[in-house]
Amino acid sequence: MIAPPELFDTHAHLDMPQFAGDLAGIMARARQAGVERFVTIGIDLASSRKAIELARTNPGVSATAGIHPESAGKTSQQDIDKLAELAKEPGVVAIGEIGLDFYHDYAPAEKQIEVFRRQLELASRLRLPAVIHSRKAEKEVTLVLKEWLGSFPSDRPGIIHCFNESLETAETYLKMGFYISLGSYIGYPSAKAIREVVKCLPAERLVLETDCPFLPPQSHRGERNEPAYIAETARELAMIKGIGLEEVAKLTSDNARAVFGIGA
Repeated sequence: MIAPPELFDTHAHLDMPQFAGDLAGIMARARQAGVERFVTIGIDLASSRKAIELARTNPGVSATAGIHPESAGKTSQQDIDKLAELAKEPGVVAIGEIGLDFYHDYAPAEKQIEVFRRQLELASRLRLPAVIHSRKAEKEVTLVLKEWLGSFPSDRPGIIHCFNESLETAETYLKMGFYISLGSYIGYPSAKAIREVVKCLPAERLVLETDCPFLPPQSHRGERNEPAYIAETARELAMIKGIGLEEVAKLTSDNARAVFGIGA
């Protein structure tokens, strides 16, 4: 039997209740599908702690620590200080998921921007890349990131999570040094516009994610997403770019290791 190409899920939420009691099966199915590395994402202090514990107890899993914009309205400086301590734990490879979300009425824009900036400052202090959430806030996100980059000590500042915007916006992020992360939505019937954008993006700057348990691929719509399904996204990306699946797997996995500073 031919082994599947090695894949890297850069953005999963393995601590979420949808996976309770089934994590061993999820990991086994993922590895059977060729997924050898995972980053499980913190969205608040509690989930960041859980992500760190998952990284500690599961080979191939790394963690991030961060506060999602949905929690910005109740985030204090004390919370940022606690996050700073969590981010120093072994297995933490990035600050995230952080950013701005003006699609949902999570918190006033000014508060979201304040919390976003504080976490970016933390990323600079700890020399960790950032995992960026941006929804209906591209202008504000790019302005904040441009201000921040002068203090970040690396030419690989992070990943733009679940990118689904214009080619112009993608080029802005690429010029800043960011990697672009793509999920299974690139295979949805409604995704013609983003597929056209992806055709124009350099494969050397792309990574793959599931965002599981959210955003399942078209073949599993209405179900829980899980890391094994990233193989479908890799195949979709190979078709969009007109290259082989093995090349997609190698490029995106190498890119993920590079931005997170993770060895082979």
